[in-house]
This record gives sequence, structure tokens and C-alpha cells, in this order.
Amino acid sequence: MGVSLYTSRVVLNVLGVTDYGIYSIIGGVVVLFAFLNGAMSSATQRFLAVDIGRKDWHKLHTTFNAALIIHIGIALIVLIVAESLGLWFLNHRLVIPGNRIAEANVVYQFSVLSSIITITQVPFNAMIIVRERMGVFAFISILEVLLKLCAVYLLWISPFDKLKTYAVLLVLVALLVSTIYKVYCLRNFKETRFTFFRDAGAYRTLLAYSGWNLFGNVAAVAKGQGTNILLNLFFGTAVNASYGIMVQVQGTIGGFVQSFQTAINPQIYKSYGRGDMQTLREVMFRGSRLSFFLVTLLVTPVILNVHFILIWWLKTPPPSTDVFVVLVLLNLAIESISSPLITGALATGNIKWYQIVVGTTLMLNLPVNYLVLRAYHNPVYFLYVAIALSLITLGIRMLFLRKMIGLDIGTYVKEVLFPVIRVSVLSLGGLYLMHSLTGGATGIMELLYQSLILVCSTGVAIFFGGLSSQERVFIVKLVRGRINRKIKYESF
Repeated sequence: MGVSLYTSRVVLNVLGVTDYGIYSIIGGVVVLFAFLNGAMSSATQRFLAVDIGRKDWHKLHTTFNAALIIHIGIALIVLIVAESLGLWFLNHRLVIPGNRIAEANVVYQFSVLSSIITITQVPFNAMIIVRERMGVFAFISILEVLLKLCAVYLLWISPFDKLKTYAVLLVLVALLVSTIYKVYCLRNFKETRFTFFRDAGAYRTLLAYSGWNLFGNVAAVAKGQGTNILLNLFFGTAVNASYGIMVQVQGTIGGFVQSFQTAINPQIYKSYGRGDMQTLREVMFRGSRLSFFLVTLLVTPVILNVHFILIWWLKTPPPSTDVFVVLVLLNLAIESISSPLITGALATGNIKWYQIVVGTTLMLNLPVNYLVLRAYHNPVYFLYVAIALSLITLGIRMLFLRKMIGLDIGTYVKEVLFPVIRVSVLSLGGLYLMHSLTGGATGIMELLYQSLILVCSTGVAIFFGGLSSQERVFIVKLVRGRINRKIKYESF
């Protein structure tokens, strides 16, 4: 998180608002064409985990190889679409300053290459996750952010065009990280060694599942990158720069929580593969609550001091960035509750109507945002739309899971939503009190001091208002056990 936030500051300062906005919108266009990859990514992880849960090792090998071939095909499709429709859209529809069109085209080509590298890496990444090699996953993730830090340093000292240099450096980082994932898997998991299977059923099963999953991913892309393009058409690259900073903050804090959810997702898939629905529901319930609590711990200090943090972090933040960040963090908190529910639904494999209904609801972000932006011409309003639709989709997911895995909505409300509401009220009360007393930080020491108080008070609210009695007992025993071990070690 620290490295990601620091690199964003340096990149914005080095590139400037216009070039940073160009990079943000071009990256959005590339992601728009790579939506097929998102559908196959979750499908790959789901089927690999279910095969492991059933201890079907031959099927595991077949599934991995089928997924790899399909991802190579997706990479080729992305390349063809990006080099035809994507290029036309870049040069004839996006609002980019005329003196930077040539540089934008160079950045676009390297962004496409980076996307292709990432797509072919997905099955290897999924294998490490479902095998629950979280130490390896953490090591590679840390290495990746450190490499990006080195890239920022090289960008700073580079005598060449900064925008093009940044695109080249990120491609090199993606290539190195992808190579490490692949080499590790090939050396440690024999099922990742390529063998061409003439098993049409394996391809058909993955593609059928991904077909419906694709609908949900199109909706997610429409919500995220489609909105970014709308902002470009209405307001130009300056607001895209604000959006890019917002996405960086959302990705950084969301990535912290996603790391936790990455660890629990294989347990949900494997529980379904074993037919252990009770464990599946327990992991899902606990995952929803703890994900929200992690987000709350992180965002309360940011919300209180968002203006000071942005000035200190970016020096000259783009317009409306502070409002963007506050609202996107509130939306992130809501979405964190839904993430384990999404995994629970995907685990069943019966996702046709789930994806149609949820995906259609999420896709409403695009037309509603268009109407709202056209009517009010205020870039902030798209986040109000996102928050409203996130709440609606949370309710829809609960209704679907009642049929899919026997989710008791009353139990879910009691064990998940009530604790979430209690912690939210207590945290907002502490936030309001701190703001009334201090008005926010004016220096680094005040920021650290106020953040420490908010994290501690939020932690107390979570401990007493959000955790079950069994979880509180577990934490107390864990802390006492570590203290006792420390005392014995010091005595020795």
C-alpha cells in the first residue's frame, strides 16, 4: 500500500495532470477490450479449486491445460480487437490534446502488450492461489510493487519522453512477474506442465461457465472503464486524472482487503466441491464481516484527513479528487460485504440467471451516469449512482444465494449486516467527534496521532460490536498465548 501510494504521487508529478489523465484513459480502453479475461479468470480458479476439493488430480491437469489454451486464445482476440476497433476509438473518439496523440498511440501499444502478458499468466496465478501457497503469492506481490518503485525511479531520471518511458517500464515489470509465476508453477506443480488434451468436454465446461460469467464482467467493465470514458467525453483528461487517482486509492485499499479474500476464496470453492455447505456458509459469513471491518479500519483515517493527505501525497491533486476518494471508499466498504457472496454464487456453477440479473443491474451504471452527467454536468454524481446500485445488488445477491446454497437471509442479516451496521454507527460517531474536536490534521504528526486514535477506537468498536463471542474468546486466547510465549522466551 505504501509503495503504491508513493509511486502514484511521483508518477503524477513527473507526468503532469494531462499525461496522467491520458495514461488513465488509455489503460481504461485496454481493460475494456480485455473483459473476456476477467470471465475466464474466475472460472479457472473455481474449477481448479473444485477439482482439488474432490481430489480429482487427472481432472485438475485437464482443467489447467484447457484454461491455458483458452487464455492464449483470449490474448489473440484482445490483440485483434485492440489493433482494429481500439485504435480507431483512440484516434477518433477520445478527447486527447493534439500534441500528444503520437505519444498516446505508443502508450496504447505497450498497454496492449502488457495486457496480453497478464492474460496468459492467469492460469498460473490461479494455481498458486487454489493451492493456497499464500507465502509465494505474497512474495511475488511484494516483488511486483518493488519493481514498480524501481520503474518510478528510472522514470524520474529518464531523459526520454516520460509518458512513453513509463509504459515501457510497466511492460518490463509485467513480463518479469509473469515469468516468475510460470517458472514457479512449472517447477512445483506437475499439473501445470503443458499437455494437449483432446477432451472437448473440458473446454466446453469452462467456456459455458465463462459465457455467463462474461456477462457479469462486461457489466463490471461498463461500470468502471465505461464511466471513465464518459467522464472523458464530458469533462476531458483533467477529470480522468482525478478518476485515475481515485482508482489508485480504491485499488490500493481494496487490494489489501482482496488479499484477505484471496485466502478465503479457495476454502469456499473447495467446501462446495466436498459438498460441505455448512462450512461454505460459515466462511462466507465471516469473510463478509471481516472484509468490511478491514476496510473500515483503513478508510476512517483517510476520510477524516482526505484533503490534507491528498495535498501531502500529490502536492497539487486534480480537481474533485477529495470527493471522489471519500465516496469511492464508502462504495468499497459496501462492495467488500458482497465479495464473499459473489464467490459463494460462482462456486455453485449455476450462474446463468444470477449473472443476468446482477449484471444487468450493474450495467445500469452506464446509462444512468450518462443521463445524470448530461443533466447536472457534475462529475461527482456518478459515485452516488454507484453507491445506490451497490446496495441494490447486495440485496439481489442475498436473494439468489437463498436458492443456490440455502442461505438463510434472517441469519445473514443477524450475523453479518447487524454487526456491520453497529460498527458503522460507532465508527462514524468517532469520526464525527474527532472532526468536531480537531477539524482534521494540519501536519504529519497530527495525521499520525489522529489516525492512531481512530484506528484504535474503530478496533474497539469492531471487537465489541462486530465480532461474535467465540471470535472474541479466540482473539483473547491468541494474544495471551503470544504474551506467554514472549515471557517464557525472555525468561529463558
